[in-house]
Amino acid sequence: MEPIKLTQNDSPSKFENPLRAEMQQHLEHFEKEMQKLRTGRASSSLVEDLSVVCYGSAMRLKDIASITVPEVSLIVVQPWDANNIEGIEKAIQQSELHVTPTNDGNLVRIPLPPMSAARREELVKTLYKKLEECKVELRGVRKEFNNIVRDSEKNKAISEDTAKRLQAVLQKCTDDFTKKADDLAAKKEHEIKNT
Repeated sequence: MEPIKLTQNDSPSKFENPLRAEMQQHLEHFEKEMQKLRTGRASSSLVEDLSVVCYGSAMRLKDIASITVPEVSLIVVQPWDANNIEGIEKAIQQSELHVTPTNDGNLVRIPLPPMSAARREELVKTLYKKLEECKVELRGVRKEFNNIVRDSEKNKAISEDTAKRLQAVLQKCTDDFTKKADDLAAKKEHEIKNT
């Protein structure tokens, strides 16, 4: 992010738009992290970003194979080059999914077993750890923008009243994004516990 220079004549949107954009990035990252948490349903997002060693370097699974979900509890991976099948199988075994894939020489099948109550609780803990990481990032953005307001006021670029208005905008944005993150986490928790 390039530094924002505040002046007395700026509209609050010059401050609020980059603030919201930066917070939105952290919220979107949190959403992607949540998609990787397995609920009772199979999803290609569980495996598509797994790192697979092939051709001497690490590549994402979705870049070297097609991934389909033919059933509620089955993911099928078809590598574009059959020579990569062992690397794919190894990456899946070493992932956080805790599953045992099978391969027939052409396809890797990943059956997802029903989740135990203990596994669900473990996933909920992981979810809330990721939520806290998101909130820490949001607070970091708030601190960064608060420093911009404080420094602008100290350097007499903006008045005390303008600084107070901008800090109110800052707090409202922080509260909005924190609530969105909490709502997403609550929805995901319900999904984990009830599917």
